[in-house]
Amino acid sequence: MPQHVPAPVGRDAGAAPPSGPPPAEAPGRTPRRRPGAPGPGALLTRLSLLLAAGLWISSLPHVGFRSMGEYGLLDRLPLTYYLSLLVLTAGFLAALRRAGTAPWWPALYCAALLMALKGVPAVLYDSERYPWASKHDAVIDHLLANGELRPGQGLSGNMSAYDQWPGFFTLNGGLVRTFGVDGATAYLNWAPVVLGLLMMPVLVLLYRTFSEDWRLVWTAVWIFQLANWVGQDYLAPQGLAYLLHLAVLAVVVRHFVRPGSAGRLRSRAWLDPAAAGVPPPTGTRQRAIATMVLVPLIVAVNAVHQLTPVMLCVTLLAFNLTRRYRNPGLLAVAVLIMLAWDLTMGRPLFTETLGTLRESLGQLTRNSRAGYAGQLTGAGPELAGRASVLMVLAVAALACAALLLRRRLVHSALPLLLASAAPVPLFVVNDYGGEMLFRVYLFALPGAAFFAAAALVPAAGGAGAHRVRPAVRRVRALALPVVLTALTAGFLPSYYGKERMNYTPPAETALVTRTLDAAPDGALILATTGSFPQALHHYDRLEHWFFAEQELPGNVEMLKDPAHYLATRLPPGTTAFVILTRTQDVYTAGEGLLPPGGFAALTRDLSASPLFHVVERTDHGVVLRYDSP
Repeated sequence: MPQHVPAPVGRDAGAAPPSGPPPAEAPGRTPRRRPGAPGPGALLTRLSLLLAAGLWISSLPHVGFRSMGEYGLLDRLPLTYYLSLLVLTAGFLAALRRAGTAPWWPALYCAALLMALKGVPAVLYDSERYPWASKHDAVIDHLLANGELRPGQGLSGNMSAYDQWPGFFTLNGGLVRTFGVDGATAYLNWAPVVLGLLMMPVLVLLYRTFSEDWRLVWTAVWIFQLANWVGQDYLAPQGLAYLLHLAVLAVVVRHFVRPGSAGRLRSRAWLDPAAAGVPPPTGTRQRAIATMVLVPLIVAVNAVHQLTPVMLCVTLLAFNLTRRYRNPGLLAVAVLIMLAWDLTMGRPLFTETLGTLRESLGQLTRNSRAGYAGQLTGAGPELAGRASVLMVLAVAALACAALLLRRRLVHSALPLLLASAAPVPLFVVNDYGGEMLFRVYLFALPGAAFFAAAALVPAAGGAGAHRVRPAVRRVRALALPVVLTALTAGFLPSYYGKERMNYTPPAETALVTRTLDAAPDGALILATTGSFPQALHHYDRLEHWFFAEQELPGNVEMLKDPAHYLATRLPPGTTAFVILTRTQDVYTAGEGLLPPGGFAALTRDLSASPLFHVVERTDHGVVLRYDSP
């Protein structure tokens, strides 16, 4: 007896598949995508990344870094390199559309951007980028050879700062031993890429504390990388200390919220659609435990660098201006650790710095200048100077626009705004050797990049008071690719416009190394500036005087009779060597330390003087010896 089969309910319920060929698609209907196959957006994201990588790799053999002219690398980078950056930008914008469901694609693009922007010297250069970075390698070599540093001794070449804050060099000494390489030069040029990659998750953690919108978060990381042209991420204590500084701030904003302090920020209805809810409050005991967890990080910051602990303390002080992060205990711990280090290991330089505050305190114009002379000369350096100023103004203008357009987001992310403003008062205190301008910008950048991204990325969703008008959304959608492309165009001259100062031919390095290896103990090494390769090689047994690192009028006076100028200022019985190299020529001209033609005149006059005798002359420089009568 046949079983009764109930009729299916609805179109597909229990229906048997029809026999025969599938029906043809109706005209105008989009064919169904096979399950698991990437959609058009995903395919565009993948292909753009592969195309950008192919263009970048193919451009490398055509980068003429050995024949740079006035514009540094700008006119030595082939068209395919610039195309790779445009393709990367387009692919990143496509990846942002899927950032909420696939945030790893914007992350890959940010890592690729970092490599594209700063990986060229790491892959191509046959010598250290930034000649002055060789002094850090010299300290590491000294530490490995002697097993100790000497913080109590005033070593030559202003090296006492490195001996009194040795954490960075101790870490790198361990890395050199671990990798089994001859020295830090083996990986020195990769520092900007490595530090940038390590900084990405820290920035994401910091930004996600204040925003749930992955598009905003990754755009902020992208802008941070484009705006980080100041060159403080090479193999130096500042780069490592900066990373640790941001790590401390990321922990503070997530784990130091006081109970009952958030107020309206606990209400989703009051927050900006992109804003994240305030992290859960922590009690006194939890904050005390978190403080103990942060103590090793804060100690590490103090062991690595002398300025970063000051920046950390002023930022924590700014956080205390809000009820949400009013934690005087953590601030007191940070200040006590800083003072403990400054009054013990760093006491010689700390007391010396205090003695100079009377001259620099309140000198805003002097403290905010760039470098010794503050006057870039030459087509490339001048272009780099103008581009860097425009970059600062652009990021600042975007951040200010966010203060008007995203006021509710600004209110919930107020700690980031305070963190950006906190370093600015340091202009009143000191010029930090002509670098305070760059350091203030660097420490203000994370917060500024976040608000710049907030001005460009339209809020997703929202209703009522949070609703974004369609016209505003369209303007922002157009502004985002335009601004990112403009920032990319601004980064390149800011970072590579003065590249002739940063690349040194290996033959010049060999000339300097031969001279310093042969110099007797206690000899005095003279040069116009310390910005040349191996300038402080054997710094523990040689003395140094970089006689042109002063105001331009003093150098103009010196050029009238350089032989007499130097001879009358050398102690009796001194054995001195004058090293004048091509890199010094480029640096003193570009930074405005010497007038046009001044380096050539200096070299000619010293070589012709009977007080100085030529020891060696090559295409890359000349070495002269002075023997005191």
